[in-house]
Amino acid sequence: MIPARRIKWMSNMFAQYMRYRMHRAFNRIEVMPFEAKPGHSVLLLCNHFSWWDGFFGNYLAYWHLHRNNYIMMQHDHLEKRWLFNYFGGFSIEKGTREMVRSLQYAAGLLNDPGNLVVVFPQGELISNHATEVTIERGIDRLIKNIKGPCQVVYSCVLIDYFESLKPSAYIHLFDCGVAGEIAFDDLVNRINTYHQQALVAQVKVEH
Repeated sequence: MIPARRIKWMSNMFAQYMRYRMHRAFNRIEVMPFEAKPGHSVLLLCNHFSWWDGFFGNYLAYWHLHRNNYIMMQHDHLEKRWLFNYFGGFSIEKGTREMVRSLQYAAGLLNDPGNLVVVFPQGELISNHATEVTIERGIDRLIKNIKGPCQVVYSCVLIDYFESLKPSAYIHLFDCGVAGEIAFDDLVNRINTYHQQALVAQVKVEH
């Protein structure tokens, strides 16, 4: 696996640059009210539907959840985009022995309450119109290896255009509980319940 070589000043500059880029690309980016638990790291489980998803995670980490951002990326993607390694990117290679090492590495990062790790539990790109979220079993292994206090958060990003030529991104955040206190099947049920709630809330969103 490729571990993260996060450099703080580079990460900070990247976060500021990407906030500028995102606000140019989107009509609006609205994060629904949410507060992270003090003294807890954050495992951010995100729906995965677009090229922008990692940047949404980075945006949340810096400007809303106030944690050091790390992101789990496919090994071949990180090799092609090696600069992300300095912004907190580390690799996972599914179906290999290195996958276990990557999950343990992510858990180690989450032992520090100042950190946030972005993971896409679906494991592939799925339309954000999907009504059910499938969670890969590796998430259970990751959570079981976390030793420090860690809040598990589900992030559901939904896109609408309404009256604008540019898309608007609405980010719904949900507290799934604390690592070590929730069984995997219960976590899957909670994420799907929250996903359904986000879809219902999106219909009523102000614009």
